[in-house]
Amino acid sequence: MRNHIRTTALAATALLAALSLTACGGNENGKSDAAAPAANSTATPDTGKGPEDVKETGGGKTDAPAENVSTASKGSTGGSGSGGSSSGKNGSGTTGGGSKSPVTCTGSNTKVTVTKVSRPINHLLLTATNTGSATCYAYHAPALRFDDAQAAFPVLRDSIPQAVVTLEPGQSAYASIGLSGEPDGQELHKGTHLSVYFTGKANQGSTGAAAELTLPAGTSWGDNGFVTYWQSEMADALTY
Repeated sequence: MRNHIRTTALAATALLAALSLTACGGNENGKSDAAAPAANSTATPDTGKGPEDVKETGGGKTDAPAENVSTASKGSTGGSGSGGSSSGKNGSGTTGGGSKSPVTCTGSNTKVTVTKVSRPINHLLLTATNTGSATCYAYHAPALRFDDAQAAFPVLRDSIPQAVVTLEPGQSAYASIGLSGEPDGQELHKGTHLSVYFTGKANQGSTGAAAELTLPAGTSWGDNGFVTYWQSEMADALTY
């Protein structure tokens, strides 16, 4: 009887131990299985950035190409616009806007007048005003012919200006005419008409149309007279 009770007790003890081991194993497996899904479902990878940073980075990656495309587009548009503007500017300023290359002053693109001055005595003043739409150069000195004179009037070499006189539209050049020079007692000729010719850059003869002028009443000229080079200032012309 004692042996039976003892055997039963040992069996019960073994059963309890087995159940305990089974329960422990089940808990460990349960804990492991529960931990894995919990880790997979709730843990967030450590990227060092919060949700806003991730979104911003993603936006940056998305925006970067868009910005680059936009910049390239702006550059292309701007370049095209700039090129168009530059082309337009060049067209209006140089080719298509009516701006013309400088030309030689002649009787066709200037208005020439002749007037008598009180000082110096026995002098006339020539004024040539650019009436054209382009800048013109008044080269050298005017070539003068009084009435039916056989030779052109002498030119005063000492009056050469430092630079060619350049006339914008509306501007004037000046030359003085000394009607008689030294020596005194020279023969004087009464004059009524004056032809004014312009010279080219090479100073070889006249160029273009002449200006035909009526001389002031009582004008007399001598073979020893002179005409100055064109000057940009009236005062400079009248110093000779």
